[in-house]
Parts: sequence; structure tokens; C-alpha cells
Amino acid sequence: MKIAAFDAARASRLRAFYVLTKPRVNTLIVFCAVIGMFLAVPDGLPNALTVFAATVGIACVAGAAAAMNCLIEQQIDARMTRTRARPLPRGELSPAEVLLFAGVLGGFGLTLLHQAVNPLTMWLTLATFVGYAVVYTVLLKPRTPQNIVIGGASGAMPPVLGWAAVSGEVSADALLLFLIIFAWTPPHFWALALYRTADYARAGLPMLPVTHGAEFTRLSVLLYTLILFGVTLLPFATRMSGALYLGVAVALGLQFIRYAWRLYRDYSDALARRTFRFSIAYLFGLFGALLVDHYLPW
Repeated sequence: MKIAAFDAARASRLRAFYVLTKPRVNTLIVFCAVIGMFLAVPDGLPNALTVFAATVGIACVAGAAAAMNCLIEQQIDARMTRTRARPLPRGELSPAEVLLFAGVLGGFGLTLLHQAVNPLTMWLTLATFVGYAVVYTVLLKPRTPQNIVIGGASGAMPPVLGWAAVSGEVSADALLLFLIIFAWTPPHFWALALYRTADYARAGLPMLPVTHGAEFTRLSVLLYTLILFGVTLLPFATRMSGALYLGVAVALGLQFIRYAWRLYRDYSDALARRTFRFSIAYLFGLFGALLVDHYLPW
């Protein structure tokens, strides 16, 4: 019985550390980074060992950044329904344990990137870590309703990191991938903020629906979705991608615009939730189409 209880307690702590890394968000980050790795090779496939090392390194640093976010925002998380079940508010882990975990995980990831990939990828990944854990979490999020727009630059970096890992440089095509995620972030996140407005207000965070109201936020979602639609056509316009990607981008983009229009004209929390969930599927679909199109023989 004692052994079983010990094993259960150890499994619970391991799960708490795992939750700190925000695995669902991390999955999207790693997916976009891996797509960037494959797109960086004009013909053929990237080196398998480089892809593996870069994927593990980027995932570790992203997990460390998420853990630091949880550490810095533990008091805010405790006041929000959406986040109060995280390990720190529940007392499952101590701040010192989280800090040590983030340091070890991030240090390992950066070392792996430097030694097994290339220094450029390591420095870009470190800058992304600082951008999210410090610039966004500490400086922007508690001070300006444009936090998600400005801070979105760090969230848009994964495909650039993947591109740099394989090619050793940051090209114009890599920056197009960055621009797509940068334009996608505001409508994605503000859809969430709309049905979590009371949560953010209770936590004292100046999210756009709290400071400017729901109607202004819904209009902003619509306008950014239109901007996103235009941005996603650029890979085809620059001959980075072909007809298959264009068709998927147009189809997904029109559906996103439909959601944003309905959100603007006939708002409900349920619709905002569906819009948020669709935005995640949208990005997976868009980057998946880029990958498939890249390997088409025509």
C-alpha cells in the first residue's frame, strides 16, 4: 500500500511538471517549427538528426517558457477560473521547484540547439524565450490591451526557428511564415478573451474586451481576420507555394472570416468558443497544406 501510494504521489508530481509546459500549446509550437524545417529544404528532406535535435530543443525551451509564465502569473492564475487548477495555484509544486525545472529544461534545450543544431537557432530560441517569458508576460500583458499584438511576435517565431535549424539562415520565406502566425494570433486569442472577459477583469488584466468592450473587440477580430486572409495569400504570390496551398488557404480563410463576421453580428459565448477552436484547426490545416504543397511534383 505504501509503495502504491508513493508511486501515485510521484506520478502526480510528474504530471504537474508536465502540465507546467502547456503541452497543447507546445504541440502547435513544435508542429509549426517542424513545418519550417521541411519547407527550408528546396528539394528532398532535411537531415533526420537535425530535425530530431531541433524539435527536442525547441520543445524544451518552449516548455521552460510556459513554466516561467506559470511561475510569474501564479497569483493571477489563482484568480481565474480557466487557470486556477494549474499546479502552482493548487499548491502541487513550489515556486522554487518550478524555477529549477524551467532552468534545467530551458538550459538543456538551448545547449542541445547550440551543440547539435547551430548557434543561430539557439540565439533565436533564447530571444523567443525572453520575448514570451519577460517582454510579454512581465511587461506587456499587465500594462496594455495590445499585449497580444506586440507579444505575438514571440509566438510567431517557431517556423523561423525550424527554418534556421535546417538552413542556418532566416530567409524571406521564413519571415512570411512568421507573418502568418503574427496576423493569426490576435483573432485567435481575442476569441478566447471574449468569452473569458469576466475572468480577465477579475484578474486585473487589461485585455482588449476589458478595456475597450466586447463590440470593439469583435470588430478587431473581424479586421484582423481579413488581414490574415490577405497575408496567407503571400506564399502563393511569391511562388513559395502552389495551387493546392492556395485552395486550402482560401477555403480556410473564408471559413474563418465567416466565423468572425458571425461573431461581430450575432455574438454568443458558444460561438466565440467555436471560433477559438476553429482558429487552432485553421493553423494546423494551413501549415499542413504548405507542407503537402511543398512536396507535390507539380
